[in-house]
Amino acid sequence: MIVPLREALKFWAKLGFISFGGPAGQIAVLHQELVEKRRWISERRFLHALNYCMLLPGPEAQQLVTYIGWLMHRTWGGVIAGTLFVMPSLFILIGLSWVYLTFGQVPWIAAIFFGIKPAVTAIILHAAVRIGKRTLHNRVLRSIALGSFLAVFVFNLAFPIIVIVAALIGVWGGRRYPEYFQQIAAHDKSIEIHAPALIDDHTPTPDHAKFSKKKLVLHSSVVLVLWLIPFIALALIFGWKTLYPQIAWFFTKAAFLTFGGAYAVLPYVYQGAVDQFHWLSAGQMMDGLALGETTPGPLIMVVAFVGYLAGHIQHLIGNSNPFWFGVLGACVATWFTFLPSFFLVLVGGPLIESTHGKLSFTAPLTTISAAVVGVIANLGLFFAYHVFFPHGLGGSISWISIVITLLAALALFKFQKGVISVLTGSALAGLLSYLLASLLI
Repeated sequence: MIVPLREALKFWAKLGFISFGGPAGQIAVLHQELVEKRRWISERRFLHALNYCMLLPGPEAQQLVTYIGWLMHRTWGGVIAGTLFVMPSLFILIGLSWVYLTFGQVPWIAAIFFGIKPAVTAIILHAAVRIGKRTLHNRVLRSIALGSFLAVFVFNLAFPIIVIVAALIGVWGGRRYPEYFQQIAAHDKSIEIHAPALIDDHTPTPDHAKFSKKKLVLHSSVVLVLWLIPFIALALIFGWKTLYPQIAWFFTKAAFLTFGGAYAVLPYVYQGAVDQFHWLSAGQMMDGLALGETTPGPLIMVVAFVGYLAGHIQHLIGNSNPFWFGVLGACVATWFTFLPSFFLVLVGGPLIESTHGKLSFTAPLTTISAAVVGVIANLGLFFAYHVFFPHGLGGSISWISIVITLLAALALFKFQKGVISVLTGSALAGLLSYLLASLLI
């Protein structure tokens, strides 16, 4: 017995609207719905798919949805499942981005974002700690994390260089000192569910999920065409060195370089969008992350916000309605960010599964994950600097921002509050500070 495609599509469509809470929350919802409630897949098969997706660059929750959809209903099942997981957040973020640029200077809305920015700082630092606990199992990996932090903080080294160096250390270390580069399971595998699942522990791998050179060539060619046609079209319509081809190429690189989950993409996107291309400011990047945290879908959807702002702002002059240029930017960023994820799951799945668990393959990914922790910590401190010293070191200190950051950190670390509740409380704190300041004037 298999799940009818129509029933699966209803669930994937619903999931796109209820998948709040970042990667951890989304994976928990998937586990509860598919393993515990619906019994579409067994615990062991679910964890096997999850561990595989966590080895890949890109958003693991979206890749897991794509993987399970592919396992159940072949290639189209994976494509539809992964797409429905992303589409709601794309439309929501386009709308929120337009509201942000159109009404963001309204005092009470600005006050809400003023309160949210310190919370974003606390959330990023909390993510660094959480990922560090899962990743940094020994002093060697902790040293790699510290080295990556110093490489960015002191030498401003580019994120791709850090990834390459970390991978080379993993290749060498996995051979010489394998005991320091072993992956430790991050999930509890002791849970036993006795009711049979539709895809159970001993259900044979379906034929379409087995490696085939013919399928490898066919699917790779299709993905390449889907990448080339829009990229060439953008270059011909707007010009080779203009905004939209830049967005396409930049987010393609981001998709292949961001090992370690959703938060790993943020330092790279920040370096490119803020420092290199100047598509938006540091403050706008923080606001976009806050919007991404409060909408359903993968956190990496912050790329839609970046793409929208880049297109909208660049076409403000000489255009009566820059909205559609922003929409194009958001769609281009989303397409070129997620296309590699589909490629890695649908094309690379059968290949990488055959190497799963081999140290020569996992050691470089372990060191990359360790390096990502240091980079995320640096990003958190960088955001803290901009929040606490909005006018630079020579200007005044924002004590209200420091207090909100400390309260948000207390809620996250001590009381284990969710991201949405922390952001909501911080937004209310920002609004309250604005109202009090208005009364005192």
